[in-house]
Amino acid sequence: MTVGYATSNRSAVIRIPAYAKSPKARRFELRNPDATCNPYFCYAAILMAGIDGIQNKIDPHENGWGPYDMNLFDLPEEEKKKLHQLPTSLEQALDALEADHDWLTAGGVFPEELIANFLKTKRAECRELSQIPHPAEFEKYYNL
Repeated sequence: MTVGYATSNRSAVIRIPAYAKSPKARRFELRNPDATCNPYFCYAAILMAGIDGIQNKIDPHENGWGPYDMNLFDLPEEEKKKLHQLPTSLEQALDALEADHDWLTAGGVFPEELIANFLKTKRAECRELSQIPHPAEFEKYYNL
């Protein structure tokens, strides 16, 4: 999933609907959390990311995160390579969390020990799952 925002592209990670013109009607849609997340951790992390962006004056446009109000699949390959991507596996997401989580620990919202235990638990789950053959592996290699 491409890191970026848009006003009319429903495939963007963050969509700010352009049809909402008045400040009271403005909203954003965040499309990357999935149904397996812990909603308490997820919503707190979303709020912490927003606070971090405001405090550090992170400009999404200056960072090349949009707006992407076009079909990204139609971009030339050179342009596609410039896009930032979210992790595509749990292992990649854990690596990203381990490498950069100071914004989560600001103000003691997420204690360091909680993040360390979360990483340890999820990495153990990844190891466990990596030892179990996937149904596609059975179909491809064991169905002789």
